[in-house]
Amino acid sequence: MTTSHAEPLSFNPVDNERLARLCGPLDENLKQIETGLDVTVQRRGESFRVQGEQAKTAVEALTRLYLLAEKQELSIDDVQLCLVELRRHAPNGAAAPADDEDAPVLVTRRGDLRGRTPRQSRYIKAIQQHDITFGIGPAGTGKTYLAVGCAVDAMERDTVKRIVLVRPAVEAGEKLGFLPGDLAQKVDPYLRPLYDALYDLMGFDRVTRLFEKNLIEIAPLAYMRGRTLNNAFIILDEAQNTTPEQMKMFLTRIGFGSRAVITGDVTQIDLARHQKSGLVEVERILDKVRGIHFHHFQSDDVVRHPLVQKIVDAYDQYQSKQDEKSQA
Repeated sequence: MTTSHAEPLSFNPVDNERLARLCGPLDENLKQIETGLDVTVQRRGESFRVQGEQAKTAVEALTRLYLLAEKQELSIDDVQLCLVELRRHAPNGAAAPADDEDAPVLVTRRGDLRGRTPRQSRYIKAIQQHDITFGIGPAGTGKTYLAVGCAVDAMERDTVKRIVLVRPAVEAGEKLGFLPGDLAQKVDPYLRPLYDALYDLMGFDRVTRLFEKNLIEIAPLAYMRGRTLNNAFIILDEAQNTTPEQMKMFLTRIGFGSRAVITGDVTQIDLARHQKSGLVEVERILDKVRGIHFHHFQSDDVVRHPLVQKIVDAYDQYQSKQDEKSQA
């Protein structure tokens, strides 16, 4: 880390309670800023000194969070989302002023659900404007959560009658038949991220009632053959673990009045080495088909712990070097 850039910051008049909220328990909030921006934050009372290449960005983060701390305690999520917002407006970012003005807001239990980055906002728009949308990108970019948000929004607006959640069950080499319980219990571990998003956006009690009425349905990909889904919002998660045959089968299940979102990360394929990923192949086949949209996320769309973005970047750099060696 380079420490040639240093920025001073002081908050006056002194408000010790507010400063405590800013710093967090055991200075945890300051540590998040240091990790996320590769800076060093030194504090003495109300005075701060920030060193690092992104010192100015860190000072802006501290200032924003100090303003926020006037009325509330700061959570780790508040700090991380602040860093995401600052990244999107950085000089090398892809944000445009118009992205903020017309960013769609989804109707869910959380009234403020919208894209946190320009690509997330465009992803929501793409889902709303296309019958089939592919969300491809690394972990933590909101592919699945925003897809579920759009599904809940569509149900609240009565544009679809039900939500269908689909996921291939290939993790850990286990087959559905070896897991205990009925069908729902067998696939529950594989669909947990979708459940969690539904509970957050609709509430546990309402989701439970909708499951009982079959208005929300879980459908293992292996059991989709022969069905036609009308007036439904269908989400296929972890699509990188589908075979080309499974992907074709899934896409041809879509009926009238339905909308489908297919999400996946092509860098985390769990299929056997000799099997091709349907998500990798489908873009080559359907790229020019009208009504189908392919949306790609990048590491700067990650809305998780600051280290997640760095992990994604490090793996990308490593893979690029490996590809160069293999071509040499």
